[in-house]
Amino acid sequence: MLQFITHRRNGLDEIDGAKAVLDGGCRWIQLRMKDATPSEITDTGLRLRSLCDQYGATFILDDHVELVDAIGADGVHLGKNDMPVHDARQILGNKIIGATANTLADMKAAVDAGADYIGLGPFRYTTTKQKLSPVLGLDGYRAIMSEFRRISTLPVVAIGGIELSDVPGLMATGITGIAVSGSLLTAEDPSAATAALIAAISLQQNK
Repeated sequence: MLQFITHRRNGLDEIDGAKAVLDGGCRWIQLRMKDATPSEITDTGLRLRSLCDQYGATFILDDHVELVDAIGADGVHLGKNDMPVHDARQILGNKIIGATANTLADMKAAVDAGADYIGLGPFRYTTTKQKLSPVLGLDGYRAIMSEFRRISTLPVVAIGGIELSDVPGLMATGITGIAVSGSLLTAEDPSAATAALIAAISLQQNK
């Protein structure tokens, strides 16, 4: 599974970037607009909802639980400083809720709160996110996932500066998928880079 998180880069806005990765085969888009107003997020979100529908893609909104229904998103992804998963579940019912984690304790808390998947990271330093948690690296993923898989089968998505060459090692730790942002948008051909990343993930999953 490949998740794409929108980010403005190389002249591509949220819609242009999403279309490029959708053309490459990605079927999970998260709209992330940290500094935008609710009206700006809603406007972009409605356009992105329509685009995702054309491709049969899942559409997740970052942080803004209160806008999920208005935009028609399939769910929300919550950072560690956003609304608690339990509270969001009371509002959103059975919609998808993802939770950010940096430690095994974070992951256990997400499971207990009823998250549908966990975004674990960061793998390495990335410029696309402010207030970065401690970098885990491959050894960190191995240690955390070894413990986590003893207690839960919940999907775990790695995130944070991940490149194509990182896929084999990361997938071997027991994660379910990978989330990327800037690395695809800075590629010479974002659609081709997306396809290559999906192929690498699938190869590891089928081993």
